[in-house]
Amino acid sequence: MTDTSARLPAGTAAPAFTLDDSDGNAVALADHAGQKVIIYFYPAASTPGCTTEACDFRDNLNSLKSAGYQVLGVSKDTPEALQKFRTEQNLNFPLLSDPGLEVHRAYGAYGEKSLYGKTVTGVLRSTFVIDEQGTIELPLYNVKATGHVASLRKKLGLL
Repeated sequence: MTDTSARLPAGTAAPAFTLDDSDGNAVALADHAGQKVIIYFYPAASTPGCTTEACDFRDNLNSLKSAGYQVLGVSKDTPEALQKFRTEQNLNFPLLSDPGLEVHRAYGAYGEKSLYGKTVTGVLRSTFVIDEQGTIELPLYNVKATGHVASLRKKLGLL
């Protein structure tokens, strides 16, 4: 029961944003102009699935970077919660705070989903690959935390 009306198709300009990172510094998508960027949205720091996914990105960051990709994680958590998560899991990429969910909504990463058989509204675990021109090259909605990075690497031809 996912609301697909707000989903962004490949070829769409990536919505611009500026969010605070885990250190309270402003990070803008425009800071990465001319670079390939992977933005992934996750429901909550320090939860089992989100920890699995974040550690998977951490463990694959060198190969993603060597292929020219920057990784940014986005959640509704406060910068303080993100700092704790980043430190506890030794994460090596920026985590961005979107407490008002504006960026989540702009990317279609917030809406209705099925959770244990019930329809709820919340964060849709989603990943976007953005090219050097700021265009969404690969939008992935409702991804699974486990095995997601391996699947993403395969789709990007990095395996």
